[in-house]
Amino acid sequence: MKALSFVIVTLLSGAIAGIILGLINQAIVEPFIDKAIGIETQRHIDRGETVDTAKQSQYRMWQKGGEVVAAATYGISLSALFGIIFAFSRRLLPGFNNKRKALFLACIMFFVIFLIPALKYPANPPAVGNPATIYYREVLYVGFIAVSGFSALALAILYRRLQIHFPEKPAWLIISLIYAIIMISAYIVFPPNPDKATIPSNLITSFRVASVSTIGIFWGILGIIVGLFWDKLKMHETNRVASSSSDAFVS
Repeated sequence: MKALSFVIVTLLSGAIAGIILGLINQAIVEPFIDKAIGIETQRHIDRGETVDTAKQSQYRMWQKGGEVVAAATYGISLSALFGIIFAFSRRLLPGFNNKRKALFLACIMFFVIFLIPALKYPANPPAVGNPATIYYREVLYVGFIAVSGFSALALAILYRRLQIHFPEKPAWLIISLIYAIIMISAYIVFPPNPDKATIPSNLITSFRVASVSTIGIFWGILGIIVGLFWDKLKMHETNRVASSSSDAFVS
């Protein structure tokens, strides 16, 4: 595999998946955000505060238009991480072709760095949350992602070693139990979200379900696109050095 080809395939896949995510969000997630902002705006009006609804509407139009670009950037950043992990772990992933291997890895990464953290700190629409606590909440969320991600990486290496030295043991079960113990402990230790919801719970729940769904679609698309490119370009067949490095890394 040539380094340039790998970079192009990885980043292009992320950009495509991100753009699709941005477009899907326009139809699925944005309506819930509009409702939440509408409720918050009405509360300000009821308190006698002046709200420039025209300016607010203009800002939301600009925000929605920029969402596709932001989603593409989001996709590129995550695909860079995904590509590196896939290059090193491809031979160990289950599946008879690279599409299945990449899709399997995408599901694992969705679970580890999004779904599990979302159980502790689920997404909220913009109208929920005190602006004064935004940095504190971001630190908690990123910290929880770090615990989940680095734990999964360390356990993946341990899983490979268990397979080599104790092939008769159910390594996947041992690793799953260890990960569960780590994340349950983190769930208990990490403090809760400090902000209380101020909009109807059904709206928050709908927004969270929509957010999880679209991010899940993003990861699925990313895995499929990377796998398609990999199979099409036969990238693994032209990189004996990288394969050797991969084997050394996981052994």
